[in-house]
Amino acid sequence: MKVHFYLRYGTQFGQTLSISITKDGQTQYQPMLYVNQEFWHFALEITDKKPSGILRYQYELHNTGKISTPDWESERSIDLGEHTKGDVQIIDTWNNAGAYENAFATQPFKNIFFKQDSNPAKVKQATKFTHEFRAKAPMLRAGESLCLLGTGNGLHDWSVTQPILMNRNGDWWSARADLGKDDFPLAYKYGIWDNNTKKFSRFEDGDNRVLYFAGDASNAVVLHDGFVRVPNDGFKGAGVAIPVFSLRTDQSYGTGEFSDLKPLADWASSIGLKIIQLLPVNDTSATSTWTDSYPYAAVSAFALHPLYLNIKAVAGKKHAALLKHFDKKQKQLNSLETVDYEAVMQEKSTAIRLLYDAMAAETFADKAYQVYFEENKHWLVPYAVFTWLKEQNGTSDFYQWKKYSVYQQKEIDALTAAGSKQLKDIALHYFVQWQLHLQLKDAADYAHAKGLAIKGDIPIGIYRYSCDAWVAPELYNMSRQTGAPPDDFAEKGQNWGFPTYNWERMKADDFAWWKQRFEQMSLYFDAFRIDHILGFFRIWSIPLDAIEGILGRFVPAIPVREQEFWQEGIGFNKDRFCRPFISERVLWEVFGDDAIHARQFLQVNEATGTYDLKPEFESQQKVQQWMDQQPASDLNIRLRNGLFNLIANVILLQDEQGNYHFRFGIDKTTSFRYLDDTIKAKINAMYINYFFRRQDDFWQREAMEKLPALKRGTNMLICGEDLGMVPGCVPDVMNDLGILSLEIQRMPKKTGSTFFHPKDAPYLSVVTPSTHDMSTIRGWWEEDRKLSQRFYNEQLQREGDAPFFCEPWINRAIIEQHIYSPAMWSIFQLQDLMGSDGDIRRENPNDERINVPANPKHYWQYRMHLSLEDLMGKKGFNADLKEMLVGSGRG
Repeated sequence: MKVHFYLRYGTQFGQTLSISITKDGQTQYQPMLYVNQEFWHFALEITDKKPSGILRYQYELHNTGKISTPDWESERSIDLGEHTKGDVQIIDTWNNAGAYENAFATQPFKNIFFKQDSNPAKVKQATKFTHEFRAKAPMLRAGESLCLLGTGNGLHDWSVTQPILMNRNGDWWSARADLGKDDFPLAYKYGIWDNNTKKFSRFEDGDNRVLYFAGDASNAVVLHDGFVRVPNDGFKGAGVAIPVFSLRTDQSYGTGEFSDLKPLADWASSIGLKIIQLLPVNDTSATSTWTDSYPYAAVSAFALHPLYLNIKAVAGKKHAALLKHFDKKQKQLNSLETVDYEAVMQEKSTAIRLLYDAMAAETFADKAYQVYFEENKHWLVPYAVFTWLKEQNGTSDFYQWKKYSVYQQKEIDALTAAGSKQLKDIALHYFVQWQLHLQLKDAADYAHAKGLAIKGDIPIGIYRYSCDAWVAPELYNMSRQTGAPPDDFAEKGQNWGFPTYNWERMKADDFAWWKQRFEQMSLYFDAFRIDHILGFFRIWSIPLDAIEGILGRFVPAIPVREQEFWQEGIGFNKDRFCRPFISERVLWEVFGDDAIHARQFLQVNEATGTYDLKPEFESQQKVQQWMDQQPASDLNIRLRNGLFNLIANVILLQDEQGNYHFRFGIDKTTSFRYLDDTIKAKINAMYINYFFRRQDDFWQREAMEKLPALKRGTNMLICGEDLGMVPGCVPDVMNDLGILSLEIQRMPKKTGSTFFHPKDAPYLSVVTPSTHDMSTIRGWWEEDRKLSQRFYNEQLQREGDAPFFCEPWINRAIIEQHIYSPAMWSIFQLQDLMGSDGDIRRENPNDERINVPANPKHYWQYRMHLSLEDLMGKKGFNADLKEMLVGSGRG
């Protein structure tokens, strides 16, 4: 018996295809042979006398000099037991990961928007057949199914009254036909059948499909035709973005809670929104201070934040009396304009302990809890022990713990064993996570029932002193810290303090940690935003002795060699390029009249006549440590900032191997400005090449080593936050993988453009006028008078002077531009939606902002100024939004 694999794929010069075939746990990799511009072929000899079992296989495209690309169809298989009489010809169609149809096969569409009958009725298929047709149609709506029509008796001579109806099995539709008496080649097409009217609706688009392969009762032909050609004119959605902590209801506890997502879903569905986008909801309780309000520094990538627990819902009627004396404080905290993080956490922690003492026995005896524990103990037990040890030691910095600073499984098992004296306190965190799981799952299910998807957020990094770093430090580069290069929002760059990922180690176990993370998220979320997706191409890596992000560099990166400077006629002076350049003029330029005080940190370099930093002040970390011991004063702040600038006043940075990399933004350094003009021009050319040309192919390969495997690890819809300094390869990779891009009107990606118009967005994208890291529409309008005037004339196409303030009609016009965009999703911060109504928006737009990226110590405490109950009652506002959404086809 032979199995012939024919793959439809039109290759280009230098491309080849291969196939991997797995049977009985054994995998073989074979090159395929070129047949013609349409097909590649491989024949597999089956030597078993009675072939049986499932044969699984996958195709891979090889490009010279590039990472191989796998076919995105991961479920290819054939049951050999169904084909025992002769040879089998399998005709497959390549599935391009970037095809928009794949987006409609993801969780939100399969489970919510285009949900099909979970147990569809089967139609009778031919018992005698020569061909089996299979196709995918993820864009079918409820009540629709596929049918097959074509030339000849076997395909019913194109009869629209009696087509061959197809059965659905998972993602595939299939039908069998006896074409033994028909002439080949023959033409055929798929069609859409209305199950309600029992009538043919329409043919698929495009030319007729052509079948060249004849078969008979002994030699079957199985066709996998890929996606049915249905026009992409049916789905555009809109959504609201808001952190959970920012929600306000009449019953909240000074912060938004998971239970508040239900009234948010009521409001969103009432006006026609289809998605709710949240910030990360993981536990960030590292210091027990307000700095834990930063939602991107989780102490666990899996655990949910106790901040979001509705304690009254936990208590229920049975234990309500335990919380009676908390009512006054709840009302007080809920009346505040912003979140008082420390007060809320203190109150909830006290209440949770009371509830735990009363409810632990019944909770742990619950069979549903026991199932949850077994499915989640891989992260839940380490997290609970970590949290207990953090409390015992007064810090999450496990390097400072006297015991258990190094994770040892045997020690954890002993601490959590039945009868352990510590178990009760540790198991408190089992209890809390179980209750959080119940409440978030309940809210997500409620939203789904309202026709809404929930979109989560995956931070690019982990907190340095997190449970994840404690349990598996080998997965991270603990000697580095990550951030972002300088941009319009942070001129000194950003230092997030997170360790960078050890991608080689993660790849070694097929990215198991990431896949577990996705699996956990998919319990509650249907889609997610990858925070800083550029980090999967290269990450901004900062040495531990630096405070500011300006001293970082991209990792990995192809270094610049000393020889290149000589080749360009520059020569190479390591001290001049790599050490801070501090001349007398530079000293006065940086410090002004404070230069006399700055000399105490410097020593004269006799060889050059310039200054060097004294060894005890040669890094930003050393300067900061010295300054922390000094009395607070304006002078010391100026000295610190000036010394930070001097330390960063270099042209090249050296990595751990001694290789050289350009410092970002050298043109803004005095070290560069004081070079000879001819040398400056040559170095600048090398700098441009380093950042904007030489790395592109390298970074593309890096991304393709990670992102395809990670995307395969989940069926959630993936959206990438591709903002900032975007390498040229990023759009191609995201398009090739079908990852939705983020398009922001005031952050155009096209070089030389001031604005991006939402009408120019690609379909597989999310458009938004602002994010949590920016001012809202109204805030932005007032930041730069010249810019808003230009926007008024060019983007809104209005003549004359722009209003000084962002009047409601301007806010509404900007929202309308986004709603009518061709993008799959238009998502708005709730503040921006409310900004279009002069009666309900805040008076001061600066009070609407969630985060200021330039401030690493920002307090994340924004809350809605209206309750969700009040928002639901704003009839005119809601009716106006609904009219816009319905009119645009998004409602």
